[in-house]
Amino acid sequence: MAPKRDYSAADELLINVDQALRTLFGRPKTTERSNPGDSLPETELNDLERDHIARLMRINHTGEVCAQALYQGQALTARDPEVRHSMERSAAEENDHLDWCEQRVDELGGHLSLLNPLWYAGSFAIGAVAGLAGDKWSLGFVAETERQVEGHLDEHLEQIPCDDERTRAILEQMKIDEIEHGEKALAHGGAPLPGPIRALMKATAKLMTKSVYRI
Repeated sequence: MAPKRDYSAADELLINVDQALRTLFGRPKTTERSNPGDSLPETELNDLERDHIARLMRINHTGEVCAQALYQGQALTARDPEVRHSMERSAAEENDHLDWCEQRVDELGGHLSLLNPLWYAGSFAIGAVAGLAGDKWSLGFVAETERQVEGHLDEHLEQIPCDDERTRAILEQMKIDEIEHGEKALAHGGAPLPGPIRALMKATAKLMTKSVYRI
């Protein structure tokens, strides 16, 4: 097994710049998993349905942009190498979600949010600050984020027609992954966040969903 390379501060900066560019403008590095909806038939949707579902998937795509930024910011400042590795793996799986959502938005004739760079920058900063606060708080932030994302996915699943199997398959697999990531964060020592922070996170997520649905 090859020894793990030690990266300099400049290397880490370039790696994070590359990850940011891939997340926002290119193709992210995904895992070995295929899109859950690829093998399922397309359903007939009217124009209003296609537009609404495309907007919901745009929200989910921006949510994954934020998740990438959070994980990258936290991994950059995490103290425990095991915690850092766990976050990097979770980030790779979130890249799958990013790719799947973009594919579905394209299939439905929609477009990605113009606000993605803004949300990425803000989320990266929050992730880095959470990491600096200590691994237990950083992991607690991950767990709470994934819990709230799970709730958003449930809301979207309720709004999508039952026969839109392609979209539902993507969201259901995303939900499974989000639950796993949250449980992993708690298992690594994540601490429950104070109520005001949870409320602020929820308010921020509401602002993101409303703005991205439109832009």
